[in-house]
Amino acid sequence: MPELPEVETTTKGLRKTIIGLIIKDVWTDLSTKDKRQQYAIANPKFFKIFKKEVLNKKILSVERRAKNILINISGEKTILVHMKMTGHLMYGEYKKDPINRFVHFTITFNNKEKLYFSDARKFGKITLIDTKIAHETKHLNNIGPEPLEKQFTLEKFKERLNKKPNGKIKTVLIDQSIIAGIGNIYSDEILWKAGVHPEKKVSNIKEKELKLIFKTIKETLKKGINFGGDSMSDYRNIYGLPGKFQLHHEAYRRTGEKCRKSGCKGIILRKIINGRSAHFCSVHQV
Repeated sequence: MPELPEVETTTKGLRKTIIGLIIKDVWTDLSTKDKRQQYAIANPKFFKIFKKEVLNKKILSVERRAKNILINISGEKTILVHMKMTGHLMYGEYKKDPINRFVHFTITFNNKEKLYFSDARKFGKITLIDTKIAHETKHLNNIGPEPLEKQFTLEKFKERLNKKPNGKIKTVLIDQSIIAGIGNIYSDEILWKAGVHPEKKVSNIKEKELKLIFKTIKETLKKGINFGGDSMSDYRNIYGLPGKFQLHHEAYRRTGEKCRKSGCKGIILRKIINGRSAHFCSVHQV
């Protein structure tokens, strides 16, 4: 699933390409009666409403909240996109990559270009909400603070973790109600760099370790953005191109390989923790 760096990379790309354009048409081949998709474009009845609301509207701005992309349009409406496991947005003449062939939604603009949503597993969510109350809707109202914002201080970090003192640090880091945007990939990389075992209980983490995890969160997420996201799986940017963070993994999906920490003789192990995979060093993560 795309995490904060991938969604931020996409958001930045959209800001460069679609702001100021006018929506002239929308299309989807998705169709479901699943009640969980009642207010998403996959529901044919909702798609009719969606289409009527967005046609001839202007793209005003694009922002990110956690793993959600918010495309604000005229008429005080916001198109919310959550890419889920395999979704990604592409604009214009994107690269013809096999990963990019699962297009299930398009927006056509007044410049004749299109915004495409490719999603192999069709788990992605696209809906329409009122801009004024966007952050109060069920889609966004239970999300923790953004870890790259200045307001996210060490004290705020400790305050958030202490909401689940008995939780395992890996599980707590990827809990979107605690901190926004961190998932499996970046939590593994953060804890490897901080030297903290993913099963360590929050209440047992020492002050020195907390400071290191906090510092490493910001460094690792910024690194992910600088490398254009992680394309170990399906993620592609708006030009259909892969990111490069996967070339710099120290833990994630390196099972059985030697730890690359200087002087460490450990190997990378994989373990399922509360239903999610964790990759970590057998020696230096304690």
